[in-house]
Amino acid sequence: MRRVFVLVIAFSLILSACTKSSFNTEPFAERDRTAFTKWTIPGYFVPERIRVIGLGDSLTQGVGDDRKKGGYFGRLTDRMNEWKGVKEITAENLAKRGRRSDQLLEQFDEQDFRREIRNANIILLTIGGNDIMKIVKGNLFDLRTGPFYKELVHFEERLDEIFTSIRLLNDDALIVVAGLYNPFSIVTDEVNEFEEIIHDWNEAIEMRTVLDEKSCFVPVTDLFDSNVNMVYHTDFFHPNAKGYELMTERYLASIEKCGLYEMSDGDLEM
Repeated sequence: MRRVFVLVIAFSLILSACTKSSFNTEPFAERDRTAFTKWTIPGYFVPERIRVIGLGDSLTQGVGDDRKKGGYFGRLTDRMNEWKGVKEITAENLAKRGRRSDQLLEQFDEQDFRREIRNANIILLTIGGNDIMKIVKGNLFDLRTGPFYKELVHFEERLDEIFTSIRLLNDDALIVVAGLYNPFSIVTDEVNEFEEIIHDWNEAIEMRTVLDEKSCFVPVTDLFDSNVNMVYHTDFFHPNAKGYELMTERYLASIEKCGLYEMSDGDLEM
């Protein structure tokens, strides 16, 4: 019993010495109060649900897509799920085959259409091709450049009104607009007046797009120059699945070049 008592006393002395050694040290020196360097948390840090709508004509509708994936619109909205800042993509394609710029303007009189514009985060638009084709059909046997340039003046006015109407309803949405291509290049590789017409119409679309700080122009003319790469549907007018896949890649490249992060105020990033 005495042996146990001695061991307890010895252990207590050792523990006391260790405790005294641990807690009687000098106090910590005061640390420098170093401030963080300037930093911000990007908007895409908290992913959100993104609403995408498609406006305009058959190119956005996806006519000719033999794989039934919704043309460039369906493919692009699928790819958007990979973007930083995207929790979920909801998409509504309001485009329709044959639609012209004047018909698109008429849609702004519809309450449901205006609501879709207000709720959109991204707007994908193709327009102008049917404006040109109306002139072609009306002057098929006596094509001259004059009517195309006369109509271009009116088209520019309508395009400006389309942008203005969108912005009156929605200041923040990203507007992505594709240019036109020459479907007649499939029957001739000669440079002709029609190539110049397409170029000038594209220039008008691009200039109006650039004026809007949150818009991006997507050039597609070169993708459909003749049918060497087999990009046309059997109607020899609309893209096929391969054509729409090329359009999708061009859209992504153009959006990146335009600066998705800046256009979205930091909410999205590729």
